[in-house]
Amino acid sequence: MKTLIIAEKPSVGRDIATALDGVFQKRTLVDLEPKRKKATKDEPTFLESDDNVIAWAVGHLVQLAEPEEYDEKWKKWRMADLPIVPPNGFKLVPRDAKSKKQLKLVEALLRRDDVDRVVNACDAGREGELIFAYLYESVFGAAPTSPDAPKPVDRLWISSMTKQAIREGFDQLRPGNQLKPLESAARARSEADWLVGMNATRAATIRGRAWVGGVVSLGRVQTPTLAIIVRREREIQAFVPQPYWLVHASFDPRYEGLWFDPIRADDKDTPTGQETWLKEADRADEIVTKVSGNTGTVEDVERKEQSERAPLLYDLTSLQRDANRRFGFSARRTLSAAQSLYEGKKAITYPRTSSRWLSGDLVPQLKPTAGTLVDIPEYATAAQFVLRLESLPLARVVNDAKVDDHHALIPTDVEHDVSTFSPDERRVFDLIARRFLAVFHPPARYARTTVVTVVEDERFRTRGKVTLEAGWRGVYGVEADGEKEEDPESAELPQLEKGQPVKVVSAESEAKETRPPPRYTEATLLSAMETAGKLVDDEELREAMKERGLGTPATRAETIETLIRREYIERGGKDLMPTPKGLQVITMLEENKLTSPELTGDWEKRLGDIEHGKGAKQEFIKGIEEFAEATVKAIEALDKEKLRPERVELGLCPRCGAETGEIIRENSKAYGCTSWKSREETGCGFVIWKRVAGRTLTPEVARQLLEEGKTKEVLSGFRSRAGKPFRARLVLNDEGKVEFEFPARARTKEPAATE
Repeated sequence: MKTLIIAEKPSVGRDIATALDGVFQKRTLVDLEPKRKKATKDEPTFLESDDNVIAWAVGHLVQLAEPEEYDEKWKKWRMADLPIVPPNGFKLVPRDAKSKKQLKLVEALLRRDDVDRVVNACDAGREGELIFAYLYESVFGAAPTSPDAPKPVDRLWISSMTKQAIREGFDQLRPGNQLKPLESAARARSEADWLVGMNATRAATIRGRAWVGGVVSLGRVQTPTLAIIVRREREIQAFVPQPYWLVHASFDPRYEGLWFDPIRADDKDTPTGQETWLKEADRADEIVTKVSGNTGTVEDVERKEQSERAPLLYDLTSLQRDANRRFGFSARRTLSAAQSLYEGKKAITYPRTSSRWLSGDLVPQLKPTAGTLVDIPEYATAAQFVLRLESLPLARVVNDAKVDDHHALIPTDVEHDVSTFSPDERRVFDLIARRFLAVFHPPARYARTTVVTVVEDERFRTRGKVTLEAGWRGVYGVEADGEKEEDPESAELPQLEKGQPVKVVSAESEAKETRPPPRYTEATLLSAMETAGKLVDDEELREAMKERGLGTPATRAETIETLIRREYIERGGKDLMPTPKGLQVITMLEENKLTSPELTGDWEKRLGDIEHGKGAKQEFIKGIEEFAEATVKAIEALDKEKLRPERVELGLCPRCGAETGEIIRENSKAYGCTSWKSREETGCGFVIWKRVAGRTLTPEVARQLLEEGKTKEVLSGFRSRAGKPFRARLVLNDEGKVEFEFPARARTKEPAATE
């Protein structure tokens, strides 16, 4: 009798064959069908030895059926038919023609009389469990973990694709029914996405035809993620910059000081840094005049040592964040490189992990893993340091309670030929290798000095920072964790003592303006998704909130790509910006709970509970069905007239209106003259495009351009062709073209880049 091993991909199947004993022969579907003598093109293949048969799923071969597969009437989109809930449970169907062919092979192998045992070797995670469960059920009509399963299933659960790890995994196969909670969570996620996506998308598309046009695709994770991006864009567009002034002083002995208000500095309600702001230019000039040329006194010198611990090991999300921040990689690009390092190069452990800790059983492998990095020149010094340690510092590295399905991302304990890595693989491996070595180094130690100088009752603050011991930062060189060591107020200081007189060499005021919140990058959006929209900088607090995030580390990259593919958001350099369509979708759903990151985060927490045997799938799905019904009702109740785009009329056309009476009217892409009829009849051609350098112009902005010739305020949210953000006032020139007028050089104008 034989064991059938089902992997998720052909490459993984071949790796398993290489690791197991026996000689494997390549065979095809035609070998299982004696009546068919000739193989067709692209014939599905499998591997077979005396004891084992290895096949693969090639991702999802089956999926939940579309509504019309349950009832023909659901083929047509009607509000009266919503919500759609499959009456007798969900059906499974082949994903496409290619999947159907592969499924035929896997089914033939599963039904072989000489196959008496099955090993699920799909990815060791929620999605891999679902791929196998759906495939098995589509063949036998029973879940692999159910008592009715006709052939017993064991589970291969590994976090590395090295030969040794695969062999150890087969020596320690887990009974399939141990993974029933994980399978239940996977099914719950899949069914919830179907129920929310199908019903909300149909309802919004039907109700929003006049507002958005086309299919309005909504989803359990993608819609609240879009809402996060849209709300930030609104903050940027509503932002009005406020002027403020800083006062700098240079002293002898040579050091610099920044004026601050000691009362505001002690007030906990004062935002960090704003104790140095002056709201009036006259007050700033007064301070400059008051202190210039005078003698002051060092009022206080505070010296203290500080230490900074190494960051935690990587999970997938933190790896994607760093790769985006340092290299500009998209989340998908980072995942692709990591997956290739895992499957192809066998260089790193399982990448789709949500843990930043290691389990205790890995401790014996840690020094050998560091040893594999010694011969790579850029890691040699740090790796030798780790190898010389008598005992490894494990307090922030090993924690069994914080390791679920997989431990943190680390290099594998095999030799690494980095010369064979692609440029992307090399960069991602570098992040993982340096982080692995850094966690075993001591904290970085600094001497921080804060000096307060008083001149004519005005106080100036100076901060200095000296590195006493590089510690873990030495693994990275000049920069670590994407940030420079020096902060804006840090400097090398002369020896100063309390009460010491100092001379003001010069003083000057600096005019500044408040800046709008930055647009999300993939790095900052991944952080927001991880904490369900809450801004959390503290690494360990973020860890505690992860269970209520939007999606999972394995799905977040695809969520971002889906929003781009559906033209809800777009990339502008490193920034992610909503398109007009994305803005319209969230405007339509303004008060709907589907846009709530907190609600979706709560669902993710409940899915995690199901995965750990603390919750029931049936109860969760019942709640999702009720939510889908409430969502449909809420969308149906939207006032059609309020949803209808209000095509604003902005007055006579400045180019031809005096003679023709034509006006400027809003359309989907611009504010244009009504003399335009078609591409053949363009009329006078006057137009103000809605999208200018990455920013969407509101009717009010267009009105200001037409009536005043320029915008009242300096506007934020523009982005240059090089991808850099900037602020400018818009001006309508004599030719009716929109130009930029920059605050720092108000007389200089440049043509606006329309889209």
